[in-house]
Amino acid sequence: MDIFEYSAKQEATETQPLAERVRPRNLTEFVGQQHLVGPGQIVREALERDHMFSMILWGPPGCGKTTLARIIARETRAHFVHFSAVLSGVKEIRSVIQIARDQRNLYRQKTILFVDEIHRFNKAQQDAFLHHVEEGLITLIGATTENPSFEVISPLLSRCRVLTLKALSDKEIARIMDRTLRDADCGLGQICGELSQGITDYLVRLADGDARMALNNLDVLASLKTGVAEGRDLTLEDVQTVLQQKALRYDKSGESHFNLISALHKSMRGSDPDASIYWLGRMLASGEDPLYVARRMVRFATEDVGNADPQALTVALNGMQAYRFLGSPEGELALAQTAVYLATAPKSNAIYQAYGSVREAIEQSGSLETPLHIRNAPTRLMKSWGYGKNYQYAHAYADAIESQTYLPDKLKGQIFYQPVARGYEKIIKARLEAWRQKKERLRRTKNKSE
Repeated sequence: MDIFEYSAKQEATETQPLAERVRPRNLTEFVGQQHLVGPGQIVREALERDHMFSMILWGPPGCGKTTLARIIARETRAHFVHFSAVLSGVKEIRSVIQIARDQRNLYRQKTILFVDEIHRFNKAQQDAFLHHVEEGLITLIGATTENPSFEVISPLLSRCRVLTLKALSDKEIARIMDRTLRDADCGLGQICGELSQGITDYLVRLADGDARMALNNLDVLASLKTGVAEGRDLTLEDVQTVLQQKALRYDKSGESHFNLISALHKSMRGSDPDASIYWLGRMLASGEDPLYVARRMVRFATEDVGNADPQALTVALNGMQAYRFLGSPEGELALAQTAVYLATAPKSNAIYQAYGSVREAIEQSGSLETPLHIRNAPTRLMKSWGYGKNYQYAHAYADAIESQTYLPDKLKGQIFYQPVARGYEKIIKARLEAWRQKKERLRRTKNKSE
């Protein structure tokens, strides 16, 4: 390397983002994911034996997926290719496969192909890997923030092991930051020095388990440090003004979205108002459409509360309408009120179960005829066909109760709706039981008279 190449390399290194400059080079420097890289764990064992296997690294942003892949590249004797699913297509895949074939034929060397953001590949692109992974030409390491069950095709999943990485803990984020602040070669040891505990805690909280975010914020802080008057230390107010508040980790169409709405729904179903309002707040703070949450609560009012508290549906609809009228942030209180009301309401899924049973009965029995006695007969011809014959007008009987049946003959006696003994449905249950007993007595009396 001549002096011009050396200078160019030095300049490139200096312009790299801080997160890239301080990226760990081996497992000793790697922080977190001890369930994978700790002594005796699966990735460490594979590296030490130089026998890597195809894998999908699934975890949130900034948890170490790319770093782990690069450590594997550095410590394995295989040929390593870094491939971005964002920038590449089937043409590039074929080129990589040819390189892998040449490496094997010419140098007897395996190829490890690291595909960053593999969830961005469509089915055809993922299919292009299948044969080559199966025959062992390439060892595939894919990285994704999305649930592989939804984003990676089943044949490819069956050829890889899915390794789940976790968001880094506050202690791990603090450790990475401390090491960066002490690193005088690649880190900020010559610029920032030590930070106050208040600033450190604030940065750790903003990172939300994302090491890249923590280091990016430190990088901004280094620039801020050089702009502060000499002799004055950075204050927490300085840092808060520059960095503001980081958006919480969330993906409106991905895993986080479904996890959080599931947490909200199940917390309300479990009658926990504190958890319900927390998960509601998490979704709204993360940028979820409040009207989506409102619609889900309307559904909850019918699915999980039902007639145990008939007022619940009204409250849910009013909450949605109030949000439409007020908008954010005032309207969010209406959604919070709705979530707490639904969580503390008596629960019944009897309507949900009844409608499910009805749909099943319809699917099995098909289009059954409407009984003649409850058909409308607006014309003389229809009356001559027996439409409406012997229909019993309920209001003509005591308590508006009469003995006729209304279901098709094939479903006569079928009970779909079975209210629970909670809330208002307890009253409905008692009422229906009394009505059924009275109707049965009327039928028996009618049969005797005939």
